[in-house]
Amino acid sequence: MQKKAGPLFYVFLAGFLFVVMFPFLWLLIASFKPPSELFGENAFNLIIKNPTLDNYIGAFTLRPFGTYLWNSTVVATLTTLYSIVIASIAAYTIAWINIKGKAIILGIVLAVSMFPQIATISPIFLFMQSTGLTNSYLGLILPYTTFALPLAIWNLTNFFRKIPYDLSEAAKVDGASIMQTLIKVFFPVALPGVFTTAILVFIAAWNEFLFALTINTEESMKTVPVGITMFQGQFTMPWGEIAAASIIVTIPLVIMVLIFQKRIISGLTSGAVKE
Repeated sequence: MQKKAGPLFYVFLAGFLFVVMFPFLWLLIASFKPPSELFGENAFNLIIKNPTLDNYIGAFTLRPFGTYLWNSTVVATLTTLYSIVIASIAAYTIAWINIKGKAIILGIVLAVSMFPQIATISPIFLFMQSTGLTNSYLGLILPYTTFALPLAIWNLTNFFRKIPYDLSEAAKVDGASIMQTLIKVFFPVALPGVFTTAILVFIAAWNEFLFALTINTEESMKTVPVGITMFQGQFTMPWGEIAAASIIVTIPLVIMVLIFQKRIISGLTSGAVKE
């Protein structure tokens, strides 16, 4: 029989959620405040006396913020699709194909993911510069796979390993090839894990800063994280516009998580109960 949570638990939960959500709440409040309430004695007031949308309007007029959003969307989406396709094939091979050195392969994948970006940015930039891929979408998508693929391969390998072996054997009996087995059997069964991995990769690519700052230097090719840092002027710091831009950037991720929350939870808890 399950025990019911007491009042103290809900008090603790409410306090925990408030602490976790407070930075976002503060950012949301700041995005609607006029400059007179962002500074001075009213700066720490949670109540907005004169709410305004000027900060949101300014976010799009101060800089080409719409272009930044488009660039981030294209790069993050293509990085996610590319990483999921390649990682699915690699994870299926590691999980189900009888090859030697699987542990070594996974170890190398993990080792690659541990390299700090600052240690790899110089050779990557020189390569992109020599191949003419700077200030392009492909110039960001390729470096992004250095952290996206290891994450995707590790996650999908775990999900594929939990798929019953009988499904693979049944597909072989029916004459399915390896790719047909992957696409028609494994991929649909592992869909919650694929969704979870795709969202994690998308968020990582959406928030990436260092590669985007170094490789794409033209204004028309900057992504959102880099674009927001460019809001600062020589003598001014438009905190209202920065807060509004940060809220706008966060909204797509929140919507995505809300839409796919059931699949995310299903993917994260897959295999948590021992069969």
